Amino acid sequence: MQSQDRRVDPAGIVVAVLLAALAGVIIWDMTTLQITQTYGVGPKAMPIVVAVGLSLLAIGNLVLAFRRDFPQREQAAHLPIILILGGLVAVIVLIAIGGGFIPAVTILFAATATAFGRRAILTDLAIGFVLGTAAYLMFAKLLSLSLPMGPIERLF
Repeated sequence: MQSQDRRVDPAGIVVAVLLAALAGVIIWDMTTLQITQTYGVGPKAMPIVVAVGLSLLAIGNLVLAFRRDFPQREQAAHLPIILILGGLVAVIVLIAIGGGFIPAVTILFAATATAFGRRAILTDLAIGFVLGTAAYLMFAKLLSLSLPMGPIERLF
């Protein structure tokens, strides 16, 4: 074995630390829940399951980082990341200015589809609109949850 093969993988260690930190944040946040339920599993169970899963992933990443068993990384493509982050920024801005849930989801869907290599932007906008409308109707009307309303949502 060469000395280069014995070094640890710093990126793997960073991922392991971030996963462990996220698990810690979830556990801490779960302990701050004020729940008066005294029977059954309760809403604190799922954060524990997620935190345990993240902890196991962190341990696995740490072991792989010290063994250098990670597969060869591909070259990073920056455009897809920029497109998805741009879609997320558009969601935040649209909701902040009162544009509503449906247009925000429409743009996010089209941006994500484009990031994954699809080049049918008008079709993707239509699909995003249909999916956003279906999600809005399901959550807002069927489940009575409050979603950001804009001009389109006020039509329903």
